[in-house]
Amino acid sequence: MEIIIPLVAVIFVLWGLVKKVGVFDSFLKGAKEGLSTAYMIAPTLIGLITAVTMLRSSGAVEALTKAITPMAQKLGFPAQIVPVALLRPISGSGSTALLISILEEFGADSFAGRIVSVMAGSTETTFYAIAVYYGSVGIKKSRHTLASGLCADFTAVVFSVLTVRLFM
Repeated sequence: MEIIIPLVAVIFVLWGLVKKVGVFDSFLKGAKEGLSTAYMIAPTLIGLITAVTMLRSSGAVEALTKAITPMAQKLGFPAQIVPVALLRPISGSGSTALLISILEEFGADSFAGRIVSVMAGSTETTFYAIAVYYGSVGIKKSRHTLASGLCADFTAVVFSVLTVRLFM
């Protein structure tokens, strides 16, 4: 298994030599474009990371969770999934940390554990995706992208609960 990545690299180099492509020049051009892209999206990512850190540190996520949990429980959503559902569109690492804590506390086969597992695979880190992808091509106005992405995340959360209830 450890040989796969070096083998793929050797295949690319050999393929480039066979096709008479300047392999090293192409590599340098790609690296330069990658650094340029990283430079373009760095301010957006720094702003996003700062906002996520401030949201989590200020207690806003906890306050919103407390406000939403009673309504979510009336609709049949376990209270444990609400913080994950709120944090997932904002922070992949933050929501993964919550997912791991739910799995450790309640177990992977618990109702909440199954729901957050399905949610992790069916939701997106919407704010991060918009920041990276739009920032990399220089789009300043996301128009309806944010609303559509958040609507898709909400739908994924609802259907995560319904799917686990129906099939497990």
